Parts: sequence; structure tokens; C-alpha cells
Amino acid sequence: MSKGVAAMADKSTFTTDEWKTLLQSAMMAGIAVTAAEPSGLWGTLKESLASSSALLQAKTGDANPLILALVGDFETSEGRDAARDGLQAKLKGAKPDEMKTKCIEVLKQARAIIEAKAPGDAAAVKAWLYQISQRVAEASKEGGFMGIGGVAVSDAEKATLAEISAALQTG
Repeated sequence: MSKGVAAMADKSTFTTDEWKTLLQSAMMAGIAVTAAEPSGLWGTLKESLASSSALLQAKTGDANPLILALVGDFETSEGRDAARDGLQAKLKGAKPDEMKTKCIEVLKQARAIIEAKAPGDAAAVKAWLYQISQRVAEASKEGGFMGIGGVAVSDAEKATLAEISAALQTG
């Protein structure tokens, strides 16, 4: 695919619902990992911060314009509300294993939307979503006690990362 021929994808490339799915997918990538191995309040807080940090880190360097548009929308109250409302609608009342399954489903939907509407951006966006989930998995040690001992990425988190990779079809 040649980069210069196709117009760059941005928010206007997608329907309102598709854009909401893309916004949600950035959050779902982290939530899926947290739900795979709930690591108590402190671990969940660390994982949440890692997710936010990975989201904002996309603004540095020569990030993909579509990723910058998504991150930019998270910086508006409308964008955050759209993502949060969608998350609440999809995850309300779900148990952790159900949450993980629903998150993976949203990531599959996001992949399909990106591949259909913005094929030139698909690889970068999918890699970014996977990177968010990986940063969350590495944010908090699992097992151990009070942060002592344990493993950086648990087997459940590794399995979830593999599911996320498969859902996004990265690598």
C-alpha cells in the first residue's frame, strides 16, 4: 500500500458509533488485562495509570494521525463521556471473566472497523491497542504480598495478551 495516495483517516472517516467503538477499544485493551487477573486495589490503580499513560504517550514522537485523533478526543469531555458511557453500557454487572470476553469482542469490532475504513492506519492502531494492554499487564506484579514477590505478568495476563493479539490480528 502506498502511503501518499489515500487520504488520511480521521474522525470524519467513521460513523459516530464506529468512532465510539474505537474510543472504547483503547480503554478495553487495558480493562481486558485487569479483568484477567484482578490484582487488588493498588494493582488495579497501577494498571489504570499504565493504561492512561500508554494512551497519552501516543502523542509523543511521530504518532499515527488517527491515533492522535483518538487521543485528542479523549482529552475532550465529549470523547471521555462517549467512551465511558459505552464502557458502562457494555460492562455493567459483568463479572471479571465476562468483562474480559466483552473487551476482546470490542477489540475485534475495532479491528474490523479500522481494517475496513482505514486500512493504511490499521497496523499502527492495532499495535497501539496491543501496546496499551501490554503496558497494563506489566504495571503491577501479580501474586506475592504487598508488591513483594510475585510475577511481572501472570499466566492469566499472558493468555489474555495472546487473546488480544489474536483479536487484533497483530503479528
